[in-house]
Amino acid sequence: MIKYLLGPLCLLATALISHGQDGDSARYRDIIFSEVNIIKDLSYARQVPNGVKKEYYSYDLYQSFGDSVRKGRPLIIWMHGGGFKYESKDAAGMQLWCSSFAKRGYVCAAINYRLTKKNTLFKFKALVSGCADGVEDARQAIRYFKDNAKKFRIDTNHIILAGNSAGAMIALQAAYSTPAELAKLAEDSTLNLKEPDPGKIACVINFWGAMFDIDWLKNAKVPIVSVHGRNDNTVPVTQKGSNFYGSLPIHKEADTLHIPNKLKIYNGYSHELERVFTPFYASRAAKQRWLEAGQFAADFLYETLFKSTAGSF
Repeated sequence: MIKYLLGPLCLLATALISHGQDGDSARYRDIIFSEVNIIKDLSYARQVPNGVKKEYYSYDLYQSFGDSVRKGRPLIIWMHGGGFKYESKDAAGMQLWCSSFAKRGYVCAAINYRLTKKNTLFKFKALVSGCADGVEDARQAIRYFKDNAKKFRIDTNHIILAGNSAGAMIALQAAYSTPAELAKLAEDSTLNLKEPDPGKIACVINFWGAMFDIDWLKNAKVPIVSVHGRNDNTVPVTQKGSNFYGSLPIHKEADTLHIPNKLKIYNGYSHELERVFTPFYASRAAKQRWLEAGQFAADFLYETLFKSTAGSF
């Protein structure tokens, strides 16, 4: 295991310097630590299946350096984008959000998950199948961290699922769908969705993701905080067809069902909050917006989960 110490991020400072100036800084809402300790390439798998790359079950653990809080800390499990075919826990967004949220006092885990060789761009059932594998892996990661809660000083009542694009879709489906529903929609006999229900999820951070069935929101009451670009043509903010619901219909249906939620839409921006989305490249300006999205999510988490007990940490 290798440990890294990250100094203050310039982008983070410029994005958040004015936040909290009207009052005292609050743990889980504001940046309160300056350095992050990262342990790379751990594994959350109980057993790696035959023929599956072991790196699919690896994760990086982010914690604030010098955090001596005795009570269990909330955990955010972050999942990368990439259309269920590309990218990894080393993606720029994963590093940025995990570092910035660790500086707020969270424990963050950037996880890998199984990637598919199927054509998820043009075949909907392949997309669902790829997401279902990711959901299965996310469930396994949740169970791993619950089993190791004492070791990592994690509050198992505050496990949050988060991601961007495909990772956000995994987070949403993991919180709201059932294995049977995913398998039925995918019509994929090779799916092996046997991971037990890991229990309650405290919240979902949805950065430009989508749900396959809006009615699945009736399955649970998990709070959702969403950020999306108005001009996103990769994962539209609105409804696309009969089985693709972006952040706007999720927000409206959550309101109808009285599920705590909040949505921020960036007008004039596309996927990954870029002016023009280009896979495998993130502009400096987009990263600045990612940090803003992170603060928007942190504000929601604080107000929804922690404000009433902030004095006890």
